[in-house]
Amino acid sequence: MMTRPVAGHRIATDVVLEQFGQIVERHLPGFLDTVQAQPASAQLSAAMARAQQQVVAQGEAALAEGGSGAPSPAVVLRDLQERSRELKAAAGTPAERATIELVALLFQSILTDDRIPATIRVWFARLQMPVLRVAIAEPDFFSSEEHPARRLIDRMGACVMGFEGAGSTEAVGPALEAEIKRIVQVVEAFPDTGRRVFQTVLNEFEKFLEAYYADHDATTRMGISLAQQVEQRETLAIQYTIELRKLIANMPIHDGVRDFLFHVWADVLATTAIRHGPHSDALTQVREAATELIWTATAKTTREERAQVIRRLPPLLATLRQGMNAVGMSSQKQEESIKALNLALTAAFGARAATISDEQFEHLKQRLETIEELLPDDDFEIDDSWILDESNHGSDGLEVVGDGGSMPEPAMVQWAMQLAVGDAFRLEYRGRMETVRLVWQGMHRQLSLFSAGGGRCLLFQKARLAAFLQAGLLLPAQEESLTATATREALRRIEADPGRLLAA
Repeated sequence: MMTRPVAGHRIATDVVLEQFGQIVERHLPGFLDTVQAQPASAQLSAAMARAQQQVVAQGEAALAEGGSGAPSPAVVLRDLQERSRELKAAAGTPAERATIELVALLFQSILTDDRIPATIRVWFARLQMPVLRVAIAEPDFFSSEEHPARRLIDRMGACVMGFEGAGSTEAVGPALEAEIKRIVQVVEAFPDTGRRVFQTVLNEFEKFLEAYYADHDATTRMGISLAQQVEQRETLAIQYTIELRKLIANMPIHDGVRDFLFHVWADVLATTAIRHGPHSDALTQVREAATELIWTATAKTTREERAQVIRRLPPLLATLRQGMNAVGMSSQKQEESIKALNLALTAAFGARAATISDEQFEHLKQRLETIEELLPDDDFEIDDSWILDESNHGSDGLEVVGDGGSMPEPAMVQWAMQLAVGDAFRLEYRGRMETVRLVWQGMHRQLSLFSAGGGRCLLFQKARLAAFLQAGLLLPAQEESLTATATREALRRIEADPGRLLAA
């Protein structure tokens, strides 16, 4: 299980769970043995059903008061203790009594956490009995961070805790609150389904979050639309590069011209295809420019061929500049690209290397005219050498993060791939510290978009995102998940009073 790196050290949820398991096993050997675990006894099941009815009634009463009547921490603690005593009295084994106590401790921490809005805590409270039921039958709930019941609580917590607090202007929206309500009611409706129902609603919640944040406000809608365009353009540019490499792999073409085709003109091809379509005159023009450039870049051995190069080069360069302008390349980069290209063409002009035969060139020309039919499948993974060019994608409302961070370790790249939509982070970037939320992830999670509020969105490539995590410039708004914090608090209480585990 992966440790979660934060602020120069590692907070390892799995270590907390291991310590938690060790102390419980010390006082109740075999407690975590999932093979020997049994569903709750009939007597305990009946007691849990009665307790659930009480929790629902209390929650409905609190919600009827508009949320302001939500129980205080003292009332929550008293109710939890009363329910625990009643349930323990109905328990038939020491393992059942220990499970009741442990789940009560976890929910005591969750339901008294003031980072969770009061109206949402009411819905978390209604998960206690379903979680207790699944924890009795599946003790790995206590030892596995990946248990779907634990993950569901963590995902819902992450989405409601991120921005709440001093100075925050974002609140839990009605759509998110309604989805949390729906999830809890689905879990309540299938009390005997266990892990399966938690996994089902977790999957549904993940899908909901993608749509929820995509349509959260005008800023994120515009930011996601721009990010999708960037991804489409960059993906297509890489596909063009792949095919161009194949087409000219064995041809005697100067490396400087190859670099221009792969690093500049592939982007022009992609942008033109997206803007004007694959059958447009504009795309035909830039494809023909690629053909012309390749012809110009091969050795010319006759006086007639050299005269043709001299005559055809100025309009070709004008077309290349026009294409670079179209993709938003800065004047400085254009000058650098044209200068490097001129040097390569000059070297090719005077070279004595082998030339491309008329037959070879005609075949190449035909292949370039239908290059879109040769492109790789859309669903391919971009390798880590791809670098998102900030200057190519500048736009109001979307900022491409093209610098900052430090060389990431593989674990940081893996962590960047595991970030989830809806999670909130503290970002330090260009002298500014702000809270951001992950609102969109692209194909294979190569791109990640964060909403920063104030009409701004920030787009990270995977490698850049990992670099920020490595440098501690991007930190989770909460250092631990909700259940990890609750487990740590439960561990502290058990160590202080181990006898509570088996007390009736």
